[in-house]
Amino acid sequence: MDYAQSQRNPGKHLTGITLVVIFHIFLGWALLTGLGKKVIEVIKAPIETKIIEEVKPPPPDVPPPPPPPKLAAPPPPFIPPPEIQIQAPPPPPQAVITTTTNTPPPPQAFTPSPPAPPAPPQPAVRREYKAAYRVDPTFPPQAIRQGINGKVVAWVHVAPNGSVSNVEIKSSSNRLFDREVVRALSQWRFNPEPVGFIGEYEINFNLKD
Repeated sequence: MDYAQSQRNPGKHLTGITLVVIFHIFLGWALLTGLGKKVIEVIKAPIETKIIEEVKPPPPDVPPPPPPPKLAAPPPPFIPPPEIQIQAPPPPPQAVITTTTNTPPPPQAFTPSPPAPPAPPQPAVRREYKAAYRVDPTFPPQAIRQGINGKVVAWVHVAPNGSVSNVEIKSSSNRLFDREVVRALSQWRFNPEPVGFIGEYEINFNLKD
């Protein structure tokens, strides 16, 4: 039998036709019963997905950090020893031999010292010379209370213009009267003269009964 005759065999085509007819019958039944719709709804149903986290193993025990190393104290800074400079001793002084001659110095010419200037002339002392203006001394109150009498001799130094430059107490029976005599006689005035003079005055302090 050749290939063409085998293809024309009706028994062989009958099996294929039967399978096709059965498929179409099943398809029609599925359409009528809604089986295809259910299959589609099942396919359309949401698919739930769950994410399963990976179980992580517990972390290993972390050992505590080691203590910080003990740092040794740094060595002290190097200080060089001070340089000691030793000076060489100075050379001993050389002996110097000097010769001296005992020759006497030449005689110096004698020059007489100049004479001392003459002392200024002492002004003349005038006793009880009349003054152009005078102030009488007053009796000291303390001497009055004590009932003391007194006598004072004073020198009045008069300048050329007639003013009193100084009152000098020459003698006094009691010091209570000296201040009053100086106060009063310092105010006296005399007539001007070319040269000053000294006036000597005796003042008596007597209590009247």
